[in-house]
Amino acid sequence: MTDAVKKVVLAFSGGLDTSVILKWLQATYGCEVVTFTADLGQGEELEPARAKAQLLGVKQIFIDDLREEFVRDFVAPMMRSNALYEGQYLLGTSIARPLIAKRQIEIARMVGADAVSHGATGKGNDQVRFELGYYALAPDIRIIAPWREWDLTSREALIAFAEQHQIPVAKDKRGESPFSTDANLLHTSSEGKVLEDPWEEVPDYVYSRTDNPETAPDTPEYITIDFERGDPVAVNGEGLSPASLLKRLNDLGKLHGIGRLDLVENRFVGMKSRGMYETPGGTIWHAAHRGIESITLDRGAAHLKDELAVRYAEMIYNGFWFAPEREMLQAAIDHSQEKVTGTVRLKLYKGSVNVVGRKSPYSLYSPRIVTFEDDAGAYDQRDAKGFIKLNALRLRLLGQRDRQG
Repeated sequence: MTDAVKKVVLAFSGGLDTSVILKWLQATYGCEVVTFTADLGQGEELEPARAKAQLLGVKQIFIDDLREEFVRDFVAPMMRSNALYEGQYLLGTSIARPLIAKRQIEIARMVGADAVSHGATGKGNDQVRFELGYYALAPDIRIIAPWREWDLTSREALIAFAEQHQIPVAKDKRGESPFSTDANLLHTSSEGKVLEDPWEEVPDYVYSRTDNPETAPDTPEYITIDFERGDPVAVNGEGLSPASLLKRLNDLGKLHGIGRLDLVENRFVGMKSRGMYETPGGTIWHAAHRGIESITLDRGAAHLKDELAVRYAEMIYNGFWFAPEREMLQAAIDHSQEKVTGTVRLKLYKGSVNVVGRKSPYSLYSPRIVTFEDDAGAYDQRDAKGFIKLNALRLRLLGQRDRQG
């Protein structure tokens, strides 16, 4: 006998898994189910989710366009940090989860729900990310995670349940999927099945967001990105909203085959997993941001920021977006971006993105000081002698001791 639940808000995609979950919640808990579908720029038609929910008797259906909020309030703050999980992953799935959790809790309060539910499995990171977000925003909320409760442990069992309860299953969804995907405006991730052997190369048909770099245009494309206080605001001189700007970069990255990553990563729950990530626009954004920081950030600030980025990336990956330590780091990162303003020129070519120019009204780069020519007294090279001797003092003392020994 399950504890009484009157109303639950379900994160709902309209696919097989969440459709079965919807019916299972109704049957198991005897509760009203409210569905919430987030448009994060995944590129799919979302109205079928509404039709599926209506078919299953849902009276309150939320389909929210969160693309601008996603890029402005979640992607952009993360990109200011230069965060890369395990040095490579741009955290496209990880950064979407706190926004979904936030909106789900807002809807739960709006409709008077006493529980929320998600379709994440008990083996992955997403269950952690969703639930840490729920608890941070609604400490007393009831969470229902069907994959940790039910006995539907295979695709065949899900399809049988769907057929038993008259849930439509598209013909192309009846066979075993060769891999699973998750997509939003920042990236597409693929994992499972054909990707589970880390020795085997990713098949070409898995890629959906990037053209093959080998067949990309033979002529490089040069673009400019303007930054203000650490955030990109224009591409090739055209001012764009956050979501529109990322979409423009995605289009450019797709054409040139930029942003593919084949990664074996360490999940927070303890296992290693192999995934393929496509982050075309985010890869360009990341390179451009590092480029503008290279001339506007002081060395000490830049190096400290690189150290903080490792911790920041782990927090996002592990689901601690709403934790005080992430907010503390964000405040430090945002402070560092006050003068990160200017323009970066990039060269896009066959899977690569390279910074080839950068300029800023706040540039710390001084040609007069760095030049090999006569610098008219801007830098006295004789000063280097004392600088080196002071830094060498402890090394000389060590050497003298060891030689005597």
